[in-house]
Amino acid sequence: MTNRNLSSSKLGGQIAASVSDLSELQSLNIGGNKLSGSIPAKLIERSKNGSLILRFNYLLVSDLFNCFDLVRKNFQLITKSRKFCVSVDGNQNLSTSTPCHKRNKVVIPLVVTLVGAFILSAVSLFVFRRVQVVVSMKKLKFSNKMEYVDSKKQEFSYSEVQSITNNFERVVGKGGFGTVYYGCIGETQVAVKMLSHSTQGVRQFQTEANILTRVHHRCFTPLIGYCNEGTRTALIYEYMTNGDLAEKLSGQSQTFLGWEQRFQVALDSAIGLEYLHNGCKPPIIHRDVKTRNILLDENLRAKISDFGLSRIFSDDGDTHVSTAIAGTPGYLDPEYNITNRLNEKSDVYSFGIVLLEIITGRTVILKTQVRTHIIKWVSSMLADDGEIDGVVDTRLQGEYDSEAARKVIDVAMACVAPSSVNRPTMNQVVMELKQCFPVGKLGTTSTGSSEIVSAGE
Repeated sequence: MTNRNLSSSKLGGQIAASVSDLSELQSLNIGGNKLSGSIPAKLIERSKNGSLILRFNYLLVSDLFNCFDLVRKNFQLITKSRKFCVSVDGNQNLSTSTPCHKRNKVVIPLVVTLVGAFILSAVSLFVFRRVQVVVSMKKLKFSNKMEYVDSKKQEFSYSEVQSITNNFERVVGKGGFGTVYYGCIGETQVAVKMLSHSTQGVRQFQTEANILTRVHHRCFTPLIGYCNEGTRTALIYEYMTNGDLAEKLSGQSQTFLGWEQRFQVALDSAIGLEYLHNGCKPPIIHRDVKTRNILLDENLRAKISDFGLSRIFSDDGDTHVSTAIAGTPGYLDPEYNITNRLNEKSDVYSFGIVLLEIITGRTVILKTQVRTHIIKWVSSMLADDGEIDGVVDTRLQGEYDSEAARKVIDVAMACVAPSSVNRPTMNQVVMELKQCFPVGKLGTTSTGSSEIVSAGE
């Protein structure tokens, strides 16, 4: 327990001195409670030396007595009455009292000033963000000079998009930058991503458009065209009739993935990521690899989607990108989460999680009595007896190659190594997976496929 928010929890009485001995506690908020007495001296000392962030908000109940806002090592104390004070040896001024009416003359103007400043700041921030969005939307204006729009991609008017989606009748998903609608262009089923007007949405739209109009691979969702009419902007993709991998593994879909189909999905996904890392110059890091972002076509072949959070290296020789943390909890590379240094091994980690989900049929966070991460669960199962029967999805009913399954589990666990230097590259992952199922060893699947397809583009 490193962070504890006990604000407005209807607590009363004095603060126990033993709270100071919670060495793992890094942040404590006890504002908005009916507390009395003094703050333990050791607690104040920890707040001064930076080992604890202690926060008090304004205590508005009649018998609450101070407002204490401690941030880092600096704090201010405004005393409202004598009921609650800070008494620290050598700092007697912290516990002195002043008549309430005198203090109110200071406190009330201060509160009014702070509230006014807060409102002004909020209004200014709102206006600034709106201006940012308008400017970003203007920059999205597609023209002959637009760098990242492939001239081969078809441009649609907004009225055409309305017709394609039957006036946006059917929502099939929601992403970081907007809503996805089902539609048809002639006999072709499509998915239309409409851009939201948030700053985040604009950035993700620009990134996805930049990548998918320049990068083409059979393991990526095909981009058919776009719309950019005023502030109405959309990307139009080929529709993936079998939804996403997460849905298939959850059991909510009518289609059940057998072992060979799961392996083909894993290999397709690995090949797609390997192409981003090694086939693109400069390399691209997807940054949000997860089962929701792996779509399945009519033949249950995997297509990587949602490149809105992806990052392109500025130079082919770069080894990492320093960037703010982004991605999906549970799939985030712990090393990236600590250092903010993103590299191809961050995608490898996320792919390892996906591989474990494919093998086990379980979600990244297991909803048991105690929420457990899939890595911890698999590790504990293997530690018990080393057997994989309890790890592989029981819904397969033993219909899988145990030797291949063990190799795939080994690959997955190597991918999720805590340190990136101990993880394989996606090129190594692809080679290892191909060795698990050599061509000719794979039986005919329900889709009629009799071999693993591993060609790049």
